[in-house]
Amino acid sequence: MERVTIIPADKAYDSWIDQRFIPEGKDKYYLRNTQAKEPEGGWRHLTNNEMAILIRNHNTATDWNSILVGPSFYPEVVRDNSFVGFVRIGDLTDGILQFHDLKLPIGITNSHIHSCDIGSNVAIHNVSYLSHYIIGDNCMLFNIDEMACTDHSKFGNGIVKDGEPEDVRIYLEIMNETGCRKVCPFDGMIAADAYLWGKYIDDSQLQKRLKAFTQNRFDSRRGYYGTVGEKCVIKNSSIIKDVKIGECCYIKGASKIKNVTINSSDKEPTQIGENVIMVNGIVGYGCNIFYSTTSIRFILGSNSKLKYGARLINSFMGDNSTISCCEVLNNLIFPAHEQHHNNSFLIASLIMGQSNIAAGATLGSNHNSRANDGEIVAGRGFWPGLCCSIKHSCKFASFTLIAKADYNYEMNIPFPFALVSNNQQLDTLDILPAFWWQYDMYALQRNSWKFNNRDSRVRKLQNIEFDAFAPDSMEEVIAGIKLLEILVAKAWLKKNEDISAKTEHELRAIGHELLNGRRETVDDLEVTADGIEHSKRKVRILKPYDSYHAYRDMIVNYAVENILKYLESHPEATLDSITEKFESERKRVWINFGGQLMVREDVDQLRKDINEGVLNSWDDIHARYNEIWKRYPEDKLRHAYLSLRFVLAAKSMGPEEWKEALQREINILNNIEEQVAASRAKDYFNPFRQSTFSTEAEMIEAYGPLDNNSFIKKVRKETPVKTGRIEKLLAGN
Repeated sequence: MERVTIIPADKAYDSWIDQRFIPEGKDKYYLRNTQAKEPEGGWRHLTNNEMAILIRNHNTATDWNSILVGPSFYPEVVRDNSFVGFVRIGDLTDGILQFHDLKLPIGITNSHIHSCDIGSNVAIHNVSYLSHYIIGDNCMLFNIDEMACTDHSKFGNGIVKDGEPEDVRIYLEIMNETGCRKVCPFDGMIAADAYLWGKYIDDSQLQKRLKAFTQNRFDSRRGYYGTVGEKCVIKNSSIIKDVKIGECCYIKGASKIKNVTINSSDKEPTQIGENVIMVNGIVGYGCNIFYSTTSIRFILGSNSKLKYGARLINSFMGDNSTISCCEVLNNLIFPAHEQHHNNSFLIASLIMGQSNIAAGATLGSNHNSRANDGEIVAGRGFWPGLCCSIKHSCKFASFTLIAKADYNYEMNIPFPFALVSNNQQLDTLDILPAFWWQYDMYALQRNSWKFNNRDSRVRKLQNIEFDAFAPDSMEEVIAGIKLLEILVAKAWLKKNEDISAKTEHELRAIGHELLNGRRETVDDLEVTADGIEHSKRKVRILKPYDSYHAYRDMIVNYAVENILKYLESHPEATLDSITEKFESERKRVWINFGGQLMVREDVDQLRKDINEGVLNSWDDIHARYNEIWKRYPEDKLRHAYLSLRFVLAAKSMGPEEWKEALQREINILNNIEEQVAASRAKDYFNPFRQSTFSTEAEMIEAYGPLDNNSFIKKVRKETPVKTGRIEKLLAGN
């Protein structure tokens, strides 16, 4: 711990950077001069008259010759300040700056300013200590206790400066409490970067290269000043230290912000509010951080919100996310995450986006295990219900919905779009595959529209797939179809006391025949699964017949929707040309890279090119992400087409196969339209919901008329358009 020391007054402000780190022929301000914006007309010394006015206005300076000003400097608005070291002040006029209801006169009053560059027409009042900062034009700084920058500031980036030991480097210990997946944060880091670094920890060469890329991304020289961009407002705050602040940022009532980069712009302003504590992190563009939140070793993605006492520690939070009133530790969270409630807890998890954590959920607690080295991996659309308790280690397929319960055993849920529930009466784990499609079509169809609609990012650095039906989830659906065939076959053989050994191919053939036969035969079976829960109790698969056919309909819908989009954007294309163009083997392994989907081959090539020096910086890696994203629509279409072939068991798509697929899609679209309205209508016709209202009119006033629901109207409008296109294709037009 450092101690208070006494420095001779004439030496107190001589040194800022240790002389060892100042290049020969340079002074301690040489980096500052590259950062500062010189006013039009340049800097100049004070005139004797200006100096006299400043002294009359109770200003003091260690050396008035070290105070430079802009051509149109107006000394009358500078009062009751102490200036220390080399200070430059831009043009000042006799005017007022206004932001909302805050109106402050242009000028500098009642402040202690040490070695700063201050822009033109600023309002700086009651700043007790302002040291080594460059303040942009038209900024308002009001009632700040301490705002300072050290010569070794890293602004939240995981680097070391010249002369520093390695152990000062900042890491985020994501996905695991032990720190085995730690990554160095940096300004510009996106969820894909954190995943690349945190996931492939067994690739030692990759780990070395990514760390070097991060170190080389920033200048290791000492002496960079803290910066505040133009038109920022900072008021009623306590400590702001080693912080880089973008333009148009609004900070009010913050308790402590230290070693942080805050990205902000005119089009995507960031706001930070009362009692906020932020240490060692990066804030993306267009963020809102309010009301007593604490963030330590963190990255907050663009267009995200942190509020109401939330704690974000050792975690990466992706774009378009909201976390409030809860505790989030050691996580990698992909975009479009929602967690709103005071008593939820998320730890040591990889949450792959479009997720929602309910109140009372405690996910990843290690209190009932031997060590803290477990993890949770949840695919897109992860929705644990109220008061769920889930321990390490668990894995969940895309769009898993978990009913309220304590889950005391590890789980590996392979069925996407499933409802998982704890049947306490029978002491079983129950899984209903394709639950969303069968029972909540409104939410399922609204999902993609909702997340696209809420994406207000201007800088879309992280590429994101928002469609619920995409190659990752549909590949899981195909795996679910195969698994249902095997499990149904095993249940039927067990019931018929057939103990002869069967290959997986034989089991699938038996299951396929049963699931495409009489429903009653399958409904009479008790279908169970092994390897899903680490326990001795049964895992029951509910409604396997309906789930199997729901999965098949989902594939048809996914495929035909993508084919129709392609035909619409490529007028010269035909069904025959699609058949010719996309004939190949289906890519079966898709990886969610921070929200962007990539085939395993692209990921393997990415890693290889990093290790072999083809890609030599994070900018190179981001460019590769974008190259892959550009061809993603065609890759997705190819996957959709080949998935359709799988469902139809067709070696190739001839006229009859296309006819079958298109006719099925018409029926599916009509069913979707019907079920979207029906699933939403349950809320209107539920007698228990009705019981809280005195009249139907009161209920309609509360919920709004069902027929006026904007999403239902959207689906009803789009369905006949889609079916009309398909009918034209069937007619040969």
